[in-house]
Amino acid sequence: MIAAVLVASALGAGALWVNSLGPPPLGKDLAWSTVVLDRDGRILRPYATPEGRWRLRAARQDVDPRFFELLLAYEDRRFRDHAGVDPRAFGRAALQLATNGRVVSGGSTLTMQVARLLEPRTERSLAAKLRQAVRAVQIERVLSKDEILGLYLSLAPYGGNLEGIRAASLAWFGKEPRRLTLGEAALLVALPQSPEARRPDRSPETARRARDRVLDRMAAAGVIEPGEIDRAKAEPVPTGRRPMPMLAPHTADRLAAEAPQKSLHRTTLEAPLQVAFEALAKDRAAALGPDLSVAVLAVEHATGEVLARVGSADWADARRAGQVDMTLAVRSPGSTLKPLIFGLGFEDGFLHPETLLDDRPVRYGAYAPENFDLTFQGTVTARKALQLSLNVPAVQVLDKIGPNRFAARIAQAGARLVLPPGEAPGLAMGLGGTGITLADLVRLYGGLARLGTTVPLAERLDEAGLVPPPEQTLRLLDPVAAWSVGNVLLGAPPPENAVGGRIAFKTGTSYGYRDAWAVGFDGRRTIGVWVGRPDGAPVPGMIGRGTAAPILFDAFARLGKPIAPLPPAPRGTLFASTGKLPLPLQRFRPGALPSAGSEPPLKIVFPPNGARLELAAEAGETAALAVKVAGGSGPVTVLMDGLPRATLRDRRTVTVTPDGPGFVRLTVTDSSGATDSVLVRVQ
Repeated sequence: MIAAVLVASALGAGALWVNSLGPPPLGKDLAWSTVVLDRDGRILRPYATPEGRWRLRAARQDVDPRFFELLLAYEDRRFRDHAGVDPRAFGRAALQLATNGRVVSGGSTLTMQVARLLEPRTERSLAAKLRQAVRAVQIERVLSKDEILGLYLSLAPYGGNLEGIRAASLAWFGKEPRRLTLGEAALLVALPQSPEARRPDRSPETARRARDRVLDRMAAAGVIEPGEIDRAKAEPVPTGRRPMPMLAPHTADRLAAEAPQKSLHRTTLEAPLQVAFEALAKDRAAALGPDLSVAVLAVEHATGEVLARVGSADWADARRAGQVDMTLAVRSPGSTLKPLIFGLGFEDGFLHPETLLDDRPVRYGAYAPENFDLTFQGTVTARKALQLSLNVPAVQVLDKIGPNRFAARIAQAGARLVLPPGEAPGLAMGLGGTGITLADLVRLYGGLARLGTTVPLAERLDEAGLVPPPEQTLRLLDPVAAWSVGNVLLGAPPPENAVGGRIAFKTGTSYGYRDAWAVGFDGRRTIGVWVGRPDGAPVPGMIGRGTAAPILFDAFARLGKPIAPLPPAPRGTLFASTGKLPLPLQRFRPGALPSAGSEPPLKIVFPPNGARLELAAEAGETAALAVKVAGGSGPVTVLMDGLPRATLRDRRTVTVTPDGPGFVRLTVTDSSGATDSVLVRVQ
């Protein structure tokens, strides 16, 4: 009776003690390392926890299966069968202790080890062991076996401030634990048992012996062939820690700062491409000089996904201001805006790639633009003027478009031109007299590749690992105009020893040799390159064609994939030599001047700009659009989407037939070269 009372009392006290422990800790309050991943889950850059630990989350699928084969065979053979505590292991450990007078083997299961990691205790006592056993049973009731393994993989100590197999594999082997050798897996099984005593960087021989004991047990159990065991023992043990990965540091820092509450950031970057481009930037900067830096940005222009972003030649190089992200720095773009100027001329219908322009001295008040080489080419086609990056024709076209309208179109496309405070857009913008970032330039050139529309650059994946859809698609140019620009740039002279005709590209050099640019695209990707000094100091002799363009072509070569062809010409593209163009398109007439004499300026009276028109047609007929013109001199040519549709002589109204519903650009030009243009939507 007394014994029963004592047993009941003991059980009651035990139940009260277990109940007093509360719910089991599951690691929800632990501080985890912030990790930035590429699109395929590879680590770009991890950050230590606030207390200075490398504690990286890991799951079963992140680790080589061979590791689990060794771990379970060595630590907990019945892990899949027990409920947190293995009575057989406990009995064996107790018997060995009684027989030998010392601990020969522990009775802890993996779940009990997880309990100890979640609730660390410094004392080694029977009470502590009982507490671990209770916690292990509690943990098994709420977590699956794979979840318990995930906690072990994330929290097991591996020496110093390393916690978890992912941090250990990166620090000791310089790689993710997905593909471990047998020797590496055995070492990672052995280290958590005595992480400080077996640290490879301090006690490599102790670490080797511990690894070999794991391998010997596998050989004794017949789990692994003897020959494979011998090869694993011959593997060297690391004698020092490797640095943690530090790819795309500018992107990683920015994303972590934007969402400090998140510990996991998934990006659109491709780690192998990032490695290749960082090496390219570092090698080229080293060859160029100790003060110069290089920035590279690669984008999938169909979606705006950033594939690689190199903000500087070396993040750790203070002399090059390596921690400044030059892809986001505002710099003078040199001649890189010229394709967009010509594109607006193509869209407005007063310019065609084969239109003749005069490259000769010209003055706009006190402003007299000159070409880079201080010479003039005479009469050239728009194609050649853009391919040779002639300054005077570009300024003439910009003057006809209007600097304010040009700046407004760039802003409409989602990019930002930065002018000095109080400064209004002027003609110097066409030659670099404004500021822009490499990221915005790449977005604009991606718009050319997309046949006239831009999308925001996307660098962050959502929780499911998918790229969020673009917030908005913005208009840059009409499809025909955008394709024409790309077709012209495809023929730009390539840098020395490079093959031309494969990518459409443009170079630029800012005033005073402060910035060298090269931006180009194929049918799939857009890449931009900037070279210069981050402090803005001049670098005599540094030009885009000789400095940035070779890096651009090398970057495309390092993509590892064939160059994708540009899209075919959209419907409505006019193919003609200069002599077969409509008369007003054969030669460019500078200036947006009204018609000569007393004639009023040329103007489209109907339809008004921005109108939305619903066209009706009789059965069997095609709906026609009425165009009413006022002013101008001589015959007036009416163009629809850049193609001539009618010529007006005495009458001032004509009907034209749209190709279908959608946006339609109507342009009129008279014999003096005056033009007017409207954009309407036909329904």
